[in-house]
Amino acid sequence: MSDPLYFVASATVVLDLPIDLTLTYGVTKEQYPFLKQGLKVEVFLNNKKQTGYVIEVKEGSPPFKVKPIHAFDTELLVSKELFTLARWISQYYFANFSEVFRLILPPPIRQGMAEKEQLFVRRAKTRSEIATFCQANRGKKKQQVALLDILLKVNNGILLTELLEKSGGSRAALSSLTKLGWVKVEKVKIDRSPLSNEEYFITKPKKLNEEQQKTLEQICQSLKAAQFCTHLVYGVTGSGKTEVYLQAIDEAVRLGKGVLMLVPEIALTGQTIERFRCRFKEKMAILHHRLSQGERRDEWHHIHSGRAKIVIGARSAIFSPIKNLGLIILDEEHDASYKQSEKSPCYQARDVAVMRGKLSQATVVLGSATPSLDSYYNAIKGKYLLSTLHCRADRASLPLVTLVDMKKEREKNPNCTNFSEKLLNEIEKRLKKSEQIIIFLNRRGYHTNAVCQECREVVKCHQCDLAMTFHLRDNLLACHLCGHQIMPPPRTCKSCKKDAILQFRGAGTEQIERALHAIFPQIRTLRMDADTTKHKGSHQKLLRQFGTGKADLLIGTQMIAKGLHFSEVTLVGVINGDAGLHIPDFRAAEKTFQLMTQVAGRSGRGVVKGEVIIQTYCMENSTIRCAAEQDYLKFFKEEMEIRKVFCYPPFSHLVKLTFAGKKEEKVVEASQAARELLIKNLPAYFEFLPVVPCGYAKVKELYRFQFLCKSPSLACLSSAIHPLKKLMATFKSVRFFIDVDPSSTFF
Repeated sequence: MSDPLYFVASATVVLDLPIDLTLTYGVTKEQYPFLKQGLKVEVFLNNKKQTGYVIEVKEGSPPFKVKPIHAFDTELLVSKELFTLARWISQYYFANFSEVFRLILPPPIRQGMAEKEQLFVRRAKTRSEIATFCQANRGKKKQQVALLDILLKVNNGILLTELLEKSGGSRAALSSLTKLGWVKVEKVKIDRSPLSNEEYFITKPKKLNEEQQKTLEQICQSLKAAQFCTHLVYGVTGSGKTEVYLQAIDEAVRLGKGVLMLVPEIALTGQTIERFRCRFKEKMAILHHRLSQGERRDEWHHIHSGRAKIVIGARSAIFSPIKNLGLIILDEEHDASYKQSEKSPCYQARDVAVMRGKLSQATVVLGSATPSLDSYYNAIKGKYLLSTLHCRADRASLPLVTLVDMKKEREKNPNCTNFSEKLLNEIEKRLKKSEQIIIFLNRRGYHTNAVCQECREVVKCHQCDLAMTFHLRDNLLACHLCGHQIMPPPRTCKSCKKDAILQFRGAGTEQIERALHAIFPQIRTLRMDADTTKHKGSHQKLLRQFGTGKADLLIGTQMIAKGLHFSEVTLVGVINGDAGLHIPDFRAAEKTFQLMTQVAGRSGRGVVKGEVIIQTYCMENSTIRCAAEQDYLKFFKEEMEIRKVFCYPPFSHLVKLTFAGKKEEKVVEASQAARELLIKNLPAYFEFLPVVPCGYAKVKELYRFQFLCKSPSLACLSSAIHPLKKLMATFKSVRFFIDVDPSSTFF
């Protein structure tokens, strides 16, 4: 059977293994009519059976000796469109095709996870017959009667586990009833959708203002034309972008098209899910990283079968197998979580969405109150169609933003806490009026570092060489990179070996919450950060509590900065507004402006005008000033001038190469060798910055170094990647990956 003459075609197969490997297998005459791109197959590699997926079928007998396709499924798992998208990602981001393919098919699908089945019990006779039996045997067959009593109360039957729990009956009693013909037990499929048990009330579309209506008409025009077009919706916070999305989705569904909507962090957007479920009767699917494998499997099949016409998800949902895709929406398109930076392929979901829209001839909508500079640049250059929403919906006004100079506060009062006098006064006013408050600080924990008072050495994580954060509630020091903990904090300094009296510095959300309770003893607070949202459903629970008025004040990190709509919030306080400006990253100003503007936008979304107080040590900084004035266009102009001078995106392409290993000298050697090889093999217009330690120079005992490459075009870079991979194979102890269009040049 391995004779090439036996085969009528050859199939290129990507194996479901974490390696860069595609192999050719023979296709028999019997297999050929059914074998096509996207099918799951079984093949042999080194005499071991492996799972793979067909990526190409070529007619004609293979010119060399190959093994046959052992078996294959008939269900097509990957569409032609997604295959083409995977190839583009592999080429653009210089990633192995096998790595990309594993993104498209989630683990439960690749592993062939089965549907969940449970035993279901139904009545086999009429209610009156069963009632008569129960009456006659109530004193004799207590367990049987108890089981039947429960069955009499339900309409269509009940799960076996639930029946036994409610009745206190036994399986033996149920078995007797089954044999006597009183009940029947059958297997039923259980839907593990995270929305299956949720109840929502259907709502109607809201009346749009003139700007919203114009934006919607432009999007609908693209939908009806069924031609690829990318829209950038730049609307101030609270301008009603979500309502525009909802009505655009309604139009897409009416036209029989599938819809994909991405949000930055689906786990944080219980409000968003609720708004969508309340509007649409059509089956919706949810995809995000907190789903169980079973939930992910069922949601994927709902999409693949066409039952789910609307998909809401985080970054990876861009690969969902939605049918007849007509509309793709990215809410908060500027958000950094759309970029995968931790592992290859380092794809940007926003750019992948645009490419998928192009392949599907779909309409792509990018929305934000603070668009990424790249997107806005594309819009003013005519690559995207720009729509602007200048005003808040429902005639609400933008909040009043006040900057507080913390340098002067400290001069005035050396014992000043983390709160300015202005902020404390405004909090007190809101508490008296029963209005709600949000306090933002982008640092969790109680103290941000601990210092030995003898030698002044900072307590660092031994795996990451990063200052450890003190958490008061658990009395421990924690590394926020690797999770390493020291509990309780050390009594002896590792550096000077003396009994250490630790001096704690810096404030986190835990300290802010405790301080507020000390100042306002009656205040009801909720804290939302990585420490309080570890468990499934915790985000929704906290937001529900705040939304129903069970707390006066919400303290949080950047997870509270976007996507939240609470009409009773009239004050937002920012504790350290300029913290992000001091990171040596060309995007630092952009990210700070976006974060400040977004968190400010949580205030005054109801009837009462809101106020925002930003505490800063950089009063004259242009980024902080623009954020306070909520002047995106001014910030855009100033920042683009700087980008142009230093030839940073969007005026060039940027590639970051990162190297990691346990031996620092080997990592440096590999980094330098890689840089020299690329300089040698690439044209002179490629600019290579020096090799430097990463912002997090050591993570999980791995030393990390990087260098940047700037170029007006990446066309030639692909030719240098193969020699680079060949070179890196000689440095067996050093790992490297390539990040095209990195979201950060520091970390």
